Amino acid sequence: MLFKLSISGLKSKLKDYIVLLVGLVMSIAIFYMFQTLALNKAFLEANATIKSIGYVFQTGSVLLAIITFFYIFYANSFLMSLRRKEFGMYMTLGAKKNKITLLMFIETIIIGTVSLVIGISVGSGLAQGIGKLLMEQLDFTANGYQAIYVPSMTVTCIFFFLLFILSAIMNSIKLSRISILQLVHGDTYADSIIIKGKMTGIVALFSLILLVIGYASMVYLENLKESGIMIAMLSTTAGTYLFFEALFPLFVKKLRANKACNEKGLNAFTLAQLNFRINGLTKVLSTVAMLIALGAGAISGGWAFKNNVMTSADRFEIYDSVINNPTPEEMKILDDIPFKEKGEYRYKVDDQFFYYVKEDLEKYPPLIHVRSGEENMAKLKRVSEDLPVGSISVYSQENKQNTKTIPDEWEDALTNIQPIYIEDLNKPIKIVDLKMYHELKGKTGIIFTGKTDEFIAHTKEWKQLDELQLAKNKDVKADDMLSKYKIYNEFYTVASGTVFMGFFLGFAFLAMMASCLMFKILSGATSDITRYEMLRKIGVRRELLIKSIYKELFIVFLVPAIIGMTHVLIGMNIFGFILIDPYYRIWLPIVIFLTVYTAYYLITVHLYKGLVIPKKI
Repeated sequence: MLFKLSISGLKSKLKDYIVLLVGLVMSIAIFYMFQTLALNKAFLEANATIKSIGYVFQTGSVLLAIITFFYIFYANSFLMSLRRKEFGMYMTLGAKKNKITLLMFIETIIIGTVSLVIGISVGSGLAQGIGKLLMEQLDFTANGYQAIYVPSMTVTCIFFFLLFILSAIMNSIKLSRISILQLVHGDTYADSIIIKGKMTGIVALFSLILLVIGYASMVYLENLKESGIMIAMLSTTAGTYLFFEALFPLFVKKLRANKACNEKGLNAFTLAQLNFRINGLTKVLSTVAMLIALGAGAISGGWAFKNNVMTSADRFEIYDSVINNPTPEEMKILDDIPFKEKGEYRYKVDDQFFYYVKEDLEKYPPLIHVRSGEENMAKLKRVSEDLPVGSISVYSQENKQNTKTIPDEWEDALTNIQPIYIEDLNKPIKIVDLKMYHELKGKTGIIFTGKTDEFIAHTKEWKQLDELQLAKNKDVKADDMLSKYKIYNEFYTVASGTVFMGFFLGFAFLAMMASCLMFKILSGATSDITRYEMLRKIGVRRELLIKSIYKELFIVFLVPAIIGMTHVLIGMNIFGFILIDPYYRIWLPIVIFLTVYTAYYLITVHLYKGLVIPKKI
């Protein structure tokens, strides 16, 4: 009997439960996908490089689990509020409280089981698609990879099942403490006002001061270091919550006091509705604003890390390819690459020096980094200093008594064009002219350097060249050959995991937090029905009522969106320590956020409208 009542109750609130299921399914699916990418032992052992990003997905799983924990408790609390009148009627008709408690427990477990089945199914599809995409991006084989992975299913099922049981127990305890009268008449009260009178203005001003302090600490994080992160976190969070506790209600109050605004159309009713529920919305709006910042920030950070790969590789190595004594096979590959910059430098090595030819260096003047004090990104310039014949590296022991030293710019340039794996690298460098070069005795060689406009477009060629150089230099280990491709590949491996994790984690945060706001708004719809009925009875047209709903909910959705995106736009400065361009493609997460948020706004309006305004008047 209780099971039938549970199914009947779920059917009666099917639209509301579908909203809950969407958030849960998304959370479970992404959690399972992260676990699959992080726990596939055979796959990780077969690909040592991707093993290093397993912790990225585990970190994402932990963050997602924390947010999901609070989401489930809040969502279930909302659903219980929708059913409390129904539960009160059951108890009025003679049902015992322990039976109603058991009924709520069964409903929670049913929802959890259904969401787990659907979530793992969707997660398997994501793991298959995203896993394959990740491997294509990182150029890995799929040996040992399984999208349907039992250990990942086990971890996901255990975690979420325990979460659902805990949630069901908490709801049962909460329900057991509520009287029948509270259940039946629980929706006939206005939200209590926490901050009153003059304190509203004081707290509102204090919230702005805290936000300014938080934003300033983000902007000047380079000077504040670690303390800046702590100040930003505490000030911004506290400022956000105080903003919605005091400044937002004050803003609504000022709008109501404005006659021109208040007396236009149904604005008086719209603002009264907003004012009636505003104090109960403050905590939810604050949480939504903070989690919008986290969600959009996760996506923005992921893209910024991806962009950081190439710029970081450029900072370490100017030239895309630096090859010692290129073979015909290597030259064949190099000839097919459209180089923007090319250079060939002859050298000789004897027991004393590593000699470069002045004429070659002046024919192909190398590039060097130019760094300004405030910029993280290195710009390039061509060496312009004179290069004296006979000058010796400033670091050589023989140069202590020598007045001719290689100029600083040339010292940097020669470091950039000289392969680090050349065994004679530790010898001092000496500049000679062509005549002196031909008279010298020793081992000869040529260094080839090349730079393209599109490094990423030729990654296959760079990989082939690295393999050929390793085959040619038997005594050189792969770890010792620090090529630009190797540097790029190491950065790219971690960044790829980060961008995938950031995208899906951010998407899940945005969807769940928008769901929370939707739940809060819909939970107050029951008490609003009477007011809309009164307006209909005095002749207010249906179109005007619908327009009022759009306005009211637009304000509720808009304000946390503005605050949350402001946090993101200013907060990306925090990544300035580790990212060269933290604002890379910032428009993309903004577009994703607006799409998800707008969809939830329209769905909320549709559901709310269906609750408070019948289809036929």
